Amino acid sequence: MDIVTTHTEPRGLQRRQLAALAAAAWLPGLALAQSATAPAGPLVQVWKDPNCGCCKDWMAYLETNGFRTQAFDTGNGAIRGRLGMPQKYGSCHTALVGGYVIEGHVPAREIQRLLKEKPQALGLSVPRMPVGSPGMDGPEYGGRKDPYDVLLVAKDGSSTVFQSYT
Repeated sequence: MDIVTTHTEPRGLQRRQLAALAAAAWLPGLALAQSATAPAGPLVQVWKDPNCGCCKDWMAYLETNGFRTQAFDTGNGAIRGRLGMPQKYGSCHTALVGGYVIEGHVPAREIQRLLKEKPQALGLSVPRMPVGSPGMDGPEYGGRKDPYDVLLVAKDGSSTVFQSYT
């Protein structure tokens, strides 16, 4: 007579092994989900005309550079005045980030520098809309890049060059 033996694991051990395998498979997904929902960089609130394409392009550019954006499609003249940015530094959109006013097509690098250095200032401005600045650099401009300055605007309305782009 042949004796056949089979070895079976106790049910509790199998369940624990399955639970451990499921947890091992689930944890990397949890880490990925947490990183995907983790808060991004600073919030940039932007007041702009609802039909302005270059403003939308600037906001998209900021998002690719680690900022979150929130649009207010109400125009920017009134908020520029309320925030104290002199009209001579005006552009097509006005933003607020970290307590600083950002006027126009300011590069993300300069906003990051401003937030890191925290100077006593009202904010930054790229007056008007220079071609080649972020948001004004699409294919419709044919690769043209006009030189421009990013201005550090003091609370008294004076300014100094924060960074030049050529």
